[in-house]
Amino acid sequence: MKPESGHSTEWEIDPVHTSAHFSVRHLMVSTVRGEFNKVAGKVTLDEADPTRSRVEVEIDAASIDTREPKRDGHLRSADFFDVEKFPKIRFRSMHIERDADGFALTGELTMHGVTRPLTLKVELSSAIKDPYGRVVRGVAVTGQLNRKDWGLGWNAALETGGVVVGEDVKLQIDAEFVAKAPGAAPR
Repeated sequence: MKPESGHSTEWEIDPVHTSAHFSVRHLMVSTVRGEFNKVAGKVTLDEADPTRSRVEVEIDAASIDTREPKRDGHLRSADFFDVEKFPKIRFRSMHIERDADGFALTGELTMHGVTRPLTLKVELSSAIKDPYGRVVRGVAVTGQLNRKDWGLGWNAALETGGVVVGEDVKLQIDAEFVAKAPGAAPR
């Protein structure tokens, strides 16, 4: 039996089973990868029509981790995220469409005090019951943004041409959601 349109279930991001990764070119010759270690959020999922769902995500900007403490300190500084002034990165959905491989999720991304639209590619798994009796489902999210569009403009020119940090940032978020309501049955 298929649920009626408008039947929504509430889900929370499981921070232990969620990762928010990014990658950016460094010195024009290599790629540096990093992640944010503190991600929280909720999803209101319309079971019959996922395009009517809502997503809210909050990332602790200070939780940035590139496996290099000096670089992480620089990224937390006013040159980049300015975490003392802008401690949170937030995403709130505005529009969801089906596409060939899943969904295109457009929302407002607020980072470094700047709010701009961003469209992300989303693949949503089916719900299952985990070994602890919780109903869970996964989501894989990919996208790309130009960091300068959000005021993250620091850079330095290289003697040989080019710059220290690329402008385009690739995003890869893998999240596990846990159903809040006991009535959210696996599908």
